[in-house]
Amino acid sequence: MQLRQIAELLRARVLSSEHMLDTEVQNAFCCDMMSDVLAFASNQSVLLTGLLNPQVVRTAMMMDMHCIVFVNGKEPTPEIVSLADINDIVVMVTEASMFRAAGTLFDTGLLNTEEE
Repeated sequence: MQLRQIAELLRARVLSSEHMLDTEVQNAFCCDMMSDVLAFASNQSVLLTGLLNPQVVRTAMMMDMHCIVFVNGKEPTPEIVSLADINDIVVMVTEASMFRAAGTLFDTGLLNTEEE
């Protein structure tokens, strides 16, 4: 699934790295604990989170993730958006809850890391 499709499905606003929206991803990971992301997520996942700090972007960088979706309408700071943009990571914001966002992506074929 392309990141562009994820933005459409989640009715998300894209805040950074729009040139990366044609990137294909195969799975998603939902978490607010970045230590769990490091331990359990697979590379090139989409990260759905409600945690608003630069460590989210640094974790995504370490895991070679291409997209961070902030749920519940949470707005990342300009520092977070800038750090993601510099590193070609798409940042999106959706009003959907983490539960609804994950369910929507699952229903349309995006897999959970554990299902690979």
